[in-house]
Amino acid sequence: MDRQSVIERINKHKKQPNLRFALKEKVEAFTNHLFYTLFDIDTPVDENLNLLEREFDVLVQLACWEVEKPCKNLWENYVIKLPGVLESLNLDAEAIVNCDPASLSIEEVYMAYPGFYAIAIYRLAHELYEVGFPLVPRLMTEYAHQKTGVDINPGARIGKSFFIDHATGVVVGETAIIKDNVKIYQGVTLGAHYVAKNLQKTKRHPTIEDNVTIYANATILGGKTIIGENSVIGGNAWITSSVPAHSTVFHTPEIKIKTLPHV
Repeated sequence: MDRQSVIERINKHKKQPNLRFALKEKVEAFTNHLFYTLFDIDTPVDENLNLLEREFDVLVQLACWEVEKPCKNLWENYVIKLPGVLESLNLDAEAIVNCDPASLSIEEVYMAYPGFYAIAIYRLAHELYEVGFPLVPRLMTEYAHQKTGVDINPGARIGKSFFIDHATGVVVGETAIIKDNVKIYQGVTLGAHYVAKNLQKTKRHPTIEDNVTIYANATILGGKTIIGENSVIGGNAWITSSVPAHSTVFHTPEIKIKTLPHV
């Protein structure tokens, strides 16, 4: 097969007219600039907002495929939400400082805690998701997933003072609801019982009420599953039905220790 034949066959099978990987790279740059604008003391807010608007215009050109939707107006609606997002993120950072004895300063949280970074990008992405611009927020949270190991779908609804400790391996599904003052550890999954395309518009993921702590590697599944307020879910628990408020749920492992016989 000659070179021209290879080119023709590849072009024949490139079937997605809107698939431009430049969008992914530009979303990552936009996400970084957003984070710096909100938190870095040396980054001028006014100057960076102008930069962000220009970058957002490019994202709209690349990702707004349905011409009847007014994507151009999204920036004006989005930028006015940023102060509220920053206020929520400051509460998240304060929750980490107050809960984690290993935390030495709030600056450490902003710069070194992967759980905080994942929450920050989720909150910034969620506002775009809410206005019906789904691909860019999905790419934003996937960027955070790559950097932190935390996979939070931008459609999830998360309340105030959220804390993910150690972070890696956490999964929060699209229709999950997490209320205020919730703390979760590494490896926690808030998922669905099973996956089927016809469930796309239904609530598939659990609801976590106020003041719940979920320890490492617990799995909580199902759209009708509610973890009642002030409950503690122990490590490695597997939950597919609701738990009343003020409950403690734990998994008891079977541990067998084999000892060598004395000679």
